[in-house]
Amino acid sequence: MFMIILVALAVIAVLFLVIASLQSPEFRVIRSATVSAPPAVVFAEVNDFHRWEAWNPWGKIDPAMKQSYEGPPAGPGAVYSWDGNSKVGAGRMTLTENRVPELIRIRLEFLKPFATTNTAEFVFKPEGDRTVVTWDMVGKKNFFSKAMGMVMNMDKMVGGQFEKGLADLKALSEAAAKR
Repeated sequence: MFMIILVALAVIAVLFLVIASLQSPEFRVIRSATVSAPPAVVFAEVNDFHRWEAWNPWGKIDPAMKQSYEGPPAGPGAVYSWDGNSKVGAGRMTLTENRVPELIRIRLEFLKPFATTNTAEFVFKPEGDRTVVTWDMVGKKNFFSKAMGMVMNMDKMVGGQFEKGLADLKALSEAAAKR
C-alpha cells in the first residue's frame, strides 16, 4: 500500500512539472480606465516619477517604503527606485521611451523578493474630450514562475493594483483638468 501511495505521488509530481513546463513563457497584465481629461494632462502625471506618489498603488501598501530618484526629473532616462516591505519588495523603474502624449514605456526591474525584468507601458488614447489610459505589463516566465502560476494568478494579483492605481490617476487627472 505504501508503495502505491509513493508511485501515485511521484506521478502527480511529474504531471505537475510537465504541465508547468507547458505554460506560456510570457505573462501580460493589462487594465484600462477612461479619464475625463485630455491626454496631455494624464500623460504628465505618469511621465514624472515624482508625481507617482499621489497615485502609485504600491506606495499605499507600504507608506514607509524608501524611494529615490535619478536622472532627469521626467521623460526618458528618469529613474525611480524603491525598497519596501515584503509586500512591495525592492526594484527600479527606468523610463525608456515616451511619445508625448501617446505612450510611456518603462523598464521595470524587480530585485526583491525575486529578480526579474519586465516592461510596463502606458498608452493614452483620446476619445472625444476624454482619454482612455491603458496600463500594460509584460514579462518572461522562467520555470519557477510557470509553476507558481499554477497556484497563483498574476493577473488577479497585479491587476487589482493596476485598477486601484488607475482609479487614483483618474481622480488626480480629472481634478488637474478642472484647474
